Order: sequence, then structure tokens, then C-alpha cells
Amino acid sequence: MPFRIYRTDSSVLIENTGTPDTFYEVKEGFSFNALFTAEDPAGYVATACESAPEVTLESSSSFAAPIGDQEIWAAGVTYFRSRTARMEEAETAGGDIFYDKVYDADRPELFFKATAPRTRGHEDKVAIRSDSTWDVPEPELTLAINSQGNIFGHTVGNDMSSRSIEGENPLYLPQAKVYTGSCAIGPCLFVGASPGPDTSIKVEIDRSGETVFSGETEVAQLKRGFDELAGWLFRSNEFAYGAYLMTGTGIVPDSDFTLQAGDVISITIEGIGTLRNEVEVV
Repeated sequence: MPFRIYRTDSSVLIENTGTPDTFYEVKEGFSFNALFTAEDPAGYVATACESAPEVTLESSSSFAAPIGDQEIWAAGVTYFRSRTARMEEAETAGGDIFYDKVYDADRPELFFKATAPRTRGHEDKVAIRSDSTWDVPEPELTLAINSQGNIFGHTVGNDMSSRSIEGENPLYLPQAKVYTGSCAIGPCLFVGASPGPDTSIKVEIDRSGETVFSGETEVAQLKRGFDELAGWLFRSNEFAYGAYLMTGTGIVPDSDFTLQAGDVISITIEGIGTLRNEVEVV
């Protein structure tokens, strides 16, 4: 049975999708570390609900990132649109050929994105760097992978990125991708089967109450398979508490767009919900 798990400051709220809008508040006996190491993650969640009271979820609620001690990693250049955008931003520095090659290569681009303390949740603030001049969000379906390397769920991810820093030199990728407030996931963790190819991924950016960018893609546009990406992540590597893996973006604003402080980013993936974050400068 699929579940959606929301994390608050003092508990987790678990929604059984078989009975929508029915939430169980679990204050003790649940941890994301135990979930990501369980042989049967769905069974672990079901057991946690057995003695938990039912509660009402307010639609305006904010939620912490659904994470314990998991690392967050990301895959790049997995959509054709991402390949094109990355080649455009790196052309001046002569790095465009690398993005063209990795799109067609057997080995994907994988990079470390965030630790749990660096990860933001729903209605929290994400950031753009003060030394960057060209910044975008990257809406990404994000896989939940247990310590055995098996995918058991997914969530919405925002891989904040400095296009100006990475475009200056591909070796600056860690600085363009890893900094305070550069990563958000939520609003919940969906535990269940992976989404189908027709699943939509949407983003909308509002500025002073007006929409300044919107875009949409679908999972079918992802070039690489979920198990393929997870397999590469766990190759010659181990994750004692499992990991999250962002699968890349198929939505990239045109080169004349950049984020500003106060912008509100809303990323929606069918079956999960909407992750919403305001932008600040760090």
C-alpha cells in the first residue's frame, strides 16, 4: 500500500493513499534511518501507523525535509533540454563538449549535492549565491534508495544551481551546486512504486505576485532508467542509511532569466504534491 510521509518538527504524519486525507501522527518509534535500512520499507511504515492516532492535515502547513542521515546526490544531463542548456552556458569556457559527450556516454554524470543539515523542506527558504549572476532552480524527481541499493519511493527535489559559476569553468561544479540552501526536497516522501512515464513535472516561479516563468515536462523525457541511475550511484560505493538521488531536470529557463531574492518556486510532481520555497541570497 503506498504512503506519503510528512515530517514536522515533533513527529511524522503518514497518509495512507488508499484512504486519501486520512493521516496518522507518529511521535515515537519511527525514523527515516530505520525506513531507509528496512528490508520492507512499506511494511515498516504500515506498522508505524497501527497504533497512531488520526489527525487532520492543514493545507497551509510547512514541513521539514523528509530525511534522516541520508546523503543527497544528483544526476546531470539526463534530459535533452538539460544537455542543451549546459552546453550553452559552458560554450565560452570551452566546456560544452563535455556535456555533449556525457549525454551519450554509458556512465552518467553523478555528483554529491547535500547533507541532511543543508537540505531545506516545504515552505523553507532556498538560496542563490551572492557571488553568482545567473541562477535557476532545477525541478527534479528524486529517488529514495535504501541501504541495499533498492528504490522504494520518491519525492520532489529542487537542485538550485549557479549557471554563471558552472559556465565559467566545469571544474567549478561543486561550488555551483553545493552551498547553503542549495537543495530542497518534499513536501513528503512517497513510499511505493516508481512513477510512470506520463507523470508530469511542473515548475512555476512567482515574483511580486506574478508568474515570471513556468514549464512542464514528463518522466518519459528522462533518458536513463531509475534502476540504471541507482546502480551507478551504488557502484563501488556504500550508503549505510541509504540515499536520495535527484534524477536531473528537463525544465531550464531561457538564458535571459535569473532568480531574484523573494521569488517563490513551486515544483509539482503528480502523485507527490507541490514543493514550495522562497529564494534568499547567501
